[in-house]
Amino acid sequence: MADSTLLESELRLAGRLDTRFFALLQAIADTGSINRAARTAGYSYKGAWMLLETAGNLASEPLIETATGGKGGGGSRLTPEALALLRVWNKLQAANHNFLREQEAWLNQLPAVAGLIRRIAMKTTARNQFAGTIGTIEPGPVTTQVAINIAGGQQIVATMTTAAADRLKLAAGKEAIALVKSSAVVLIVDFAGYALSARNQFPGAISRVERGAVSSLVILTLPGGSSLTASVTNDAVDALGLAVGMPATGVFKAYSVMVAVAAG
Repeated sequence: MADSTLLESELRLAGRLDTRFFALLQAIADTGSINRAARTAGYSYKGAWMLLETAGNLASEPLIETATGGKGGGGSRLTPEALALLRVWNKLQAANHNFLREQEAWLNQLPAVAGLIRRIAMKTTARNQFAGTIGTIEPGPVTTQVAINIAGGQQIVATMTTAAADRLKLAAGKEAIALVKSSAVVLIVDFAGYALSARNQFPGAISRVERGAVSSLVILTLPGGSSLTASVTNDAVDALGLAVGMPATGVFKAYSVMVAVAAG
């Protein structure tokens, strides 16, 4: 995971002149055509003109000079005021990038905080995400079993191909994130004397039920404060009488666990 993702900053002038606007100015300077520049910057021709006219009115000076016909044909160019504005923007952008690099270097000297930011920044549809460290690794010729120690002294077991484990360069003590889709979690309120083969079984108490049109999200609070979310049909919620405060066990297979580690 690249360190550059830790910090981002969008520079704006006067609250409305942003990267896209100055990309439009630069494209006009490069192409001499508002039509081509608008396409480059992602504006419609009309939208580009409206923005340039509004900015010109606020600046009390036109930003664009246009010429029609003539021996050299028509075209558009930036006025001295627009060129000065573009130069200031480029200087501010360079200073902003230097500032971010300096702060990034400082932040990377705080590995615990930097690691937390990276974990939070990860975007995925998996509802359940647990940060921890790799405990034991049991490699096999085809599959490898990995145990991840998470908060509350609990452990999640994941099974993956040995090729995937080698590609991730898994090692004991390495930080990892276990991801489990809510649809892969089964809630059990009564084992009725049976034992299950699923490696991951987490007893807790139902803390929230978010009912939808067809299914509900049932949130189970585990010892230590972590939450496990299961996607359950509304019929099952009604049949089991699932309600806040009820004890339940969240169960999911080791094959349902995806493991993420920092790249590099």
